[in-house]
Amino acid sequence: MKIVRLFALSFLLCLAACGGGSPGSATSGGKQASKASYSEPETSALHAFPAMSLPMVYGDDPTAAREYTLEHYWDAFFNEGGTTGPGSILGVADGEVEQALANYIGILSAVKDLSTPDDRAPLGQAGRSVAHLFSLLENHQKADTSSLAYLRFTEMVSKYLYDPNSPLRDEDLYLPFAEGMERSAFTPEDMRAAYAYEARVCRTNRYGTAVPDFRFSTADGSKGSLYGVRAEYTVLFFSNPGCTACKDIINEIRTRSYIDSYIATGRLAIVNIYIDEEVSKWRDYLPNYPAGWINGYDYTFKLRDSGKYGIRAIPSLYLLDSSKRVLLKDAPTEKVLSYLDRI
Repeated sequence: MKIVRLFALSFLLCLAACGGGSPGSATSGGKQASKASYSEPETSALHAFPAMSLPMVYGDDPTAAREYTLEHYWDAFFNEGGTTGPGSILGVADGEVEQALANYIGILSAVKDLSTPDDRAPLGQAGRSVAHLFSLLENHQKADTSSLAYLRFTEMVSKYLYDPNSPLRDEDLYLPFAEGMERSAFTPEDMRAAYAYEARVCRTNRYGTAVPDFRFSTADGSKGSLYGVRAEYTVLFFSNPGCTACKDIINEIRTRSYIDSYIATGRLAIVNIYIDEEVSKWRDYLPNYPAGWINGYDYTFKLRDSGKYGIRAIPSLYLLDSSKRVLLKDAPTEKVLSYLDRI
């Protein structure tokens, strides 16, 4: 997909970098059994995703251009209409809709990156944009109650923004959509509880909020707590011994030559926590963890099921500031490392 008019070089670079394709076979957890049974016929009369054109007046004002883009990105898609079926939404092939959605999430992420825990205005703008997208989708369904677009599109958004396997997942951005689906009259009744649950998870430890403290034990039996860790930034890493994805994260972090020096100077701490009960297996695996990290386990065996962190899958990464406020929650490794690269 191409954006017809481009604005602000840095904004465009971020859009291009974040505009990757599908996260593969990721599915929206907990709702797989409730997927729609598609009955509308496929048609060969598909059209390209209608690219948004940015008016000339916004070309020299990146902030105004960003706001206009977020408000109008989907207008033509919903206005042109078309057939929805197993391989298309509103007359646009799934692959093109997915690419457009990935690019849109890239813009939202760029806006969110402008936020700080003390000034969340850009994050609010991103959330309002997602809520606006949902209202466009719902209004289309009100106008055409026979259309499957609502079900198909909500599945796609869930896959990209909420599924633990999606490299674009972001619970802050997904929350307005989950809240909309929870209350919408067009959400199938058997799916409403699932969306209500997802919204509760997304409200847990939102950007800029301080995470709950917890205690852990290290290999020598000494006890510590998250808030007892003093560092400018803390990477909180929930992992399991032998987990292939966990190994990949460890290896990716090790590619950054500055990590060890940041840890040595107190600028960064990596708190690697095991939250299950096979402690003997964790002890056997300890030599595989970097010695400079704080490697511990939840000796209370309560953190996993407490709901305090909403850990939906292992591994899971948080990035916290010096006050243990959330900078990134359950974030892809690339996002965490990109943030650390910038500091």
